Amino acid sequence: MPDEKERIQPPPPIGSPFLGSGAAEARAYPSTRGLRGRLLIDSDKETQWSDAWLAMALLLALAGLVFRQGSLLVIAGLLTTISALAWLWDRLALGGIEYSRSFAERRAFVGETIDLRISVANRKWLPVSWLRIADRVPMALPLEGIEVQPSNVPTVGRIRMVFALRWYERVQRSYRIQCVQRGFFPFGPVELEAGDIFGLFSRKRRIPTRQWFIVYPKVESLTDLGLPPKEPFGPAKAARQLFDDPLRTVGVRDYHPEDDLRRVHWKATARRQALQSRVYEPSTAHNLVILLNVATLAKHWQGYIPERMERVVSVAASIAAYAVEQRWPVGILTNGVLPESDQAVKVLPGRSLSQLTRIMEALAAVSAVASKQIEDLIREESPRLPWGSTLVVVTALVTEPLKATLAGLRAGGRRLALVSLEPVDPADPLLRGILVRQVAGGMPEGEVVALVEGGP
Repeated sequence: MPDEKERIQPPPPIGSPFLGSGAAEARAYPSTRGLRGRLLIDSDKETQWSDAWLAMALLLALAGLVFRQGSLLVIAGLLTTISALAWLWDRLALGGIEYSRSFAERRAFVGETIDLRISVANRKWLPVSWLRIADRVPMALPLEGIEVQPSNVPTVGRIRMVFALRWYERVQRSYRIQCVQRGFFPFGPVELEAGDIFGLFSRKRRIPTRQWFIVYPKVESLTDLGLPPKEPFGPAKAARQLFDDPLRTVGVRDYHPEDDLRRVHWKATARRQALQSRVYEPSTAHNLVILLNVATLAKHWQGYIPERMERVVSVAASIAAYAVEQRWPVGILTNGVLPESDQAVKVLPGRSLSQLTRIMEALAAVSAVASKQIEDLIREESPRLPWGSTLVVVTALVTEPLKATLAGLRAGGRRLALVSLEPVDPADPLLRGILVRQVAGGMPEGEVVALVEGGP
């Protein structure tokens, strides 16, 4: 896309306009391995300053004096002047340079395309004859409109750009990010390099700041997953009242002595001139806890299959989005850990407006490294979960230890739903009384990938 340029109004003349704030500078100094090496001009170098320029000017000046040749003195003076001018230009080149990235959205879902705008500004009176920029970007997210070059880190690539800026000018370039993989992706740091117009000197500056771009897992409707759209995890209302939902008032009645004063409906009391209590909707399924198993092999330490991993994460995200849409309190627990950490992902049930964002960010970050077997996680966490919650286990594989654990919870009175990629026999005695759902499409095939500590 062509550059978008605009003029920048000069700032008030306060202090020196040439110096950048906190700019870390680096220079390429000539080699010191012998005089002969220092006096050579290397045609492979991008900048050509070396001691040879001063030596040449000195020799020309001596020759002009000895042989009384004014032209040699003029050439020596030009060389000295150009060297001094180039040195000063180089010192000021990166002063007042601003570099920024802006995303149309900082969060996206898998399959979306997001605009990325890069802006470079020169906020000083001195033009920048050339400016090279190397910005680090994630290799997992292709960029439309520019080539992403690999780096020494497999997951990090570089984009290289060259600019020429007039005084107080801003240039903008736009690219498009293809969100093909979920995760937290850093953009940056960035390296700037500029120099004089003659190409004798150059200096670099590194901006260490990183910006994070989040890609959420793919969210599908329950019908696309092969789940029934009505009561996908069992009846939403209990045959008998187990607990009341204080956020769902369905009516009022006369006050009873055993009622808590917090149940009193004061407006209805004022209208009827008698104490009235709220009547809450009885419910056992409005509290949903998703238990996600990231293990895609029976022995999770042997590796993982990416296609299965992404599928179960997408299923968990879709169930969470459905629960929020139904205004159910929803949370998620998983045996997967965060990248470069041994901390398991855990979002307690809630119904706040930001709950879905917290769950999606947790699922975007979760890795394929399992901290423990899913049945061990369920046994440890179930006593801490609200009684009456529906526990929805999302897994690729259904093992015998998992079925035995679920059977024990069901015998203890827990409401359970099992959502699996692997076909499961609902008539299995261990699954009696447990709602079993199979995801449409079955178990994806793929190659086993070795686990890397801290994440896939």
